[in-house]
Amino acid sequence: MHSSLSHLRIAGLAVTTGSVVRDFLADGLAAGVDRAALERTAKTIGLRERRVASAGVTALDLCADATERLLAEMGLDASSIDAVIFVTQTPDHSQPNNASLLHGRLGLSKSAPAYDLAMGCSGWVYGLHQAALLCAHGGAARVLLCAGDTLSRLTNPGDRATDPLFGDAGSATLVEKTGRSAPMHFVLGADGAGAAAIQVKQGGARQPAGPLAERTDAEGNRTHDANLVMNGADVFSFTLREVPGALEAVMRHAGYAPATTDALVLHQANRFILSTLAKKAGFTEAQTPMAVVERYGNQSSASIPCALIDGLADRLEAGPLKVVGCGFGVGLSWGAFAGEFGPLTVAPIASFPR
Repeated sequence: MHSSLSHLRIAGLAVTTGSVVRDFLADGLAAGVDRAALERTAKTIGLRERRVASAGVTALDLCADATERLLAEMGLDASSIDAVIFVTQTPDHSQPNNASLLHGRLGLSKSAPAYDLAMGCSGWVYGLHQAALLCAHGGAARVLLCAGDTLSRLTNPGDRATDPLFGDAGSATLVEKTGRSAPMHFVLGADGAGAAAIQVKQGGARQPAGPLAERTDAEGNRTHDANLVMNGADVFSFTLREVPGALEAVMRHAGYAPATTDALVLHQANRFILSTLAKKAGFTEAQTPMAVVERYGNQSSASIPCALIDGLADRLEAGPLKVVGCGFGVGLSWGAFAGEFGPLTVAPIASFPR
């Protein structure tokens, strides 16, 4: 699906990470993995450090901290927010939703709607599209988009194929209605036939929480049905099959070309995937921020705003920049975007609790 929306802008970005630093090499050595193999993986995939949430800290806490820091940086009061969208797969509860909980924490007006999107790595783009719709057509002047997860809580420490990948983070993005006529373009899609490639089987209505039986695969990775499991080969094939076409389509709608676009900002899955996608889309590595996965881990729906801040903060504050990007993952789903970003307010990346 293609959508073009005008008279809006991203006004501010903030990201808060977990406070516990995990080292890929040290964790692997402690698990008995060969050092040479670990170093090869670190170089190819880009795994160095990740930041995970400390005990008792949730995606709601991380996003609330990001929101409060961003509002302070912008000199805004929470009462100016007209709607809240919360993108997460790790909510505090099955009921009520995280957006309503954040609405209460911030003390927002009763006229401000609050709802969740149960999306993963493509979720920030889906949420941005929703926020843009509320500004362009829904009567909202300022929408708060929060996106984040604590996926480290869902992985099994004995699953070396998945556990070392994920960091925890929450993001806050303020989207505002403006007189700007330049549109923001979106291309959204899904392939539900491949949904089993990334899943947590237990904990929903289909398979409620219950006794857990841990199993070990041929590579020695341990998981149970309440863990996040991922078929890496299927996810990689899906990514190469769908993302280049989505990027080409959104650039065509925007009238952008790689040579005249300032940045390609992708979901920070791993360095190999990012490098491969950049090359296929015609971008250089210099145009494509790639450091987030090495510094913070795969942050699910918070990874694109983190990459924007980590790789482009000064340029975004000066703006405008022509930015193209894509989130892709669980569902299977993808969301590509193209538009002018900046000038906007950027709050520095911080950990919580500090």
